[in-house]
Amino acid sequence: MTKRVRGVGAVCAVAAAGALLAGCGDDGGGGGKESSPPASASASAPSASPSAGESSGGSGQMTEDQRSRKALVPEAKVSYDKALKAATEAVAGSKPVSVELKRGAGGKPEWHAKVAASDGTESTVRVDAVSGEADKPQTKNEDGDDKKELADRLARATVTAQQAADTATGKKSGTVTAVELDTNDQKKEIWSVDVVTTNDWNKTTFDVDAKGRKILREHVDRD
Repeated sequence: MTKRVRGVGAVCAVAAAGALLAGCGDDGGGGGKESSPPASASASAPSASPSAGESSGGSGQMTEDQRSRKALVPEAKVSYDKALKAATEAVAGSKPVSVELKRGAGGKPEWHAKVAASDGTESTVRVDAVSGEADKPQTKNEDGDDKKELADRLARATVTAQQAADTATGKKSGTVTAVELDTNDQKKEIWSVDVVTTNDWNKTTFDVDAKGRKILREHVDRD
């Protein structure tokens, strides 16, 4: 029995000399303390997360397009539908083709509208986005085939520009900044509607079926 105890004591002495097990003869006190440094090191690891979160917070800064929308949209006191009304009144018997809010040459907000007569003759009308006053229409010179194509497209579009815009804003509340009659990749007539959300100044484009009023595509432009 005595030899076994001495053997154990010798092992402890060697372990202590090698600094591998402090207090080998102690049943648990020293060992628990030795394990604490790794726990302390792991506890410090999460401190990297807040800095990562802070750096990702930088992505919340607005892009150039978002800043442009934030500056332009609130300046427009005339809505898209009133601009279209002014444009169609400027060209008797015409129907809306498109309208888009832009910054005018003088820095003022303008609605650039396109309307077409029943034969497909297209005219561009600029409408002051503050006063609602329409400029003199500029008629586009097109050949007979282009005019017929536009006339046929307008005839096939049983959904109006305003109905398409209402469908888009029913899906996402915001300010309509553009509406355009177009065809998608499937050669189907659509109204492309841009809606700007003023909480983040993103633009969402909706493709609305010009016959069934169904949303066929939705795309958020965060640039």
